[in-house]
Amino acid sequence: MPAVKKILLGHGSGGRLSRELVETVFLKSFSNPALLPLEDAAEVKIPGATLAFTTDSYVVTPVEFPGADIGRVAVCGTVNDLAVKGARPLALSAGFILEEGFPIDLLSRLAASMRRAADEAGVSIVTGDTKVVEKGKADGVFINTSGVGLIPAGRSLTSAAVRPGDFIIVSGNLAEHGVAVMNARHRLGLGGAIKSDAAPLNGLVEAALKVRGIRAMRDITRGGLATVLNEVSGACGLTAEVDEESVPVSAPTRNACALLGLDPMYVANEGKLVLFAAPEAAAEILKALRSHKYGKNARIAGRMLKEKKPQVRLRTSIGGSRIMLMLEGEQLPRIC
Repeated sequence: MPAVKKILLGHGSGGRLSRELVETVFLKSFSNPALLPLEDAAEVKIPGATLAFTTDSYVVTPVEFPGADIGRVAVCGTVNDLAVKGARPLALSAGFILEEGFPIDLLSRLAASMRRAADEAGVSIVTGDTKVVEKGKADGVFINTSGVGLIPAGRSLTSAAVRPGDFIIVSGNLAEHGVAVMNARHRLGLGGAIKSDAAPLNGLVEAALKVRGIRAMRDITRGGLATVLNEVSGACGLTAEVDEESVPVSAPTRNACALLGLDPMYVANEGKLVLFAAPEAAAEILKALRSHKYGKNARIAGRMLKEKKPQVRLRTSIGGSRIMLMLEGEQLPRIC
């Protein structure tokens, strides 16, 4: 059983406490071969096909912020969970928990935003549910989306397949979503036109997968790049070594993180992914990513190494190195 006896905000961080909750509570009751890899989507085999299936809940506050809103994030997050498993999204569901008194015109804007995101991804929202709770029993609106996609025959992407020497490729500038939401939530007035990066990445993934040599992909959401790399490192038993100067972060976002005391490596994203690629294919994959509008700032950020103890190590800009652990606690609550 977990050492902590009650749910903490940190259990929703996507970091160490989240992992402990899943392993000590949910796996104990739900464990099965499809769930055990604990990746962004489960592979479900049916006669003649392999499906990817995923679900996620969104509790963002505020519900609208520069560059996106809770509805766009909900659609993009679910599409991206399917895409990084190599699946072509087929259909989504949408469930709404609404608080009594929530403005219908705002709900209409969120629904329209979801439709635009779904259209961009080439997927339909085909079923859903609505529940209303008494005023004060929720926080405006919570959204759950689930999605199913088809994994083409012969395509297999899994963290366990990553090999020593593989390159770590990040698809674009990190930390924009988390900083944009925090800026709007606290009315910080940060300059630099910082906007959420929320975007459907299935088109970007398909462009990259035209090049052979991708072992695995993960979308970088709660817990940031550092937490995702820790998860992959644990799954494949290798060390992820990242060059700080090669990790793409825009100047306005980097400055905002410095002002707020945040590490961009741990801040949430909603339109970025990390790929693990065979060395001989890395340059061509990078070229394919940069040819797409959501991958123009893609960079090779590091490599996977075989060492005695798997870990995530950051080579700093001043020539040193530091170990990056999985996120502890909750750095930015209610961010996705």
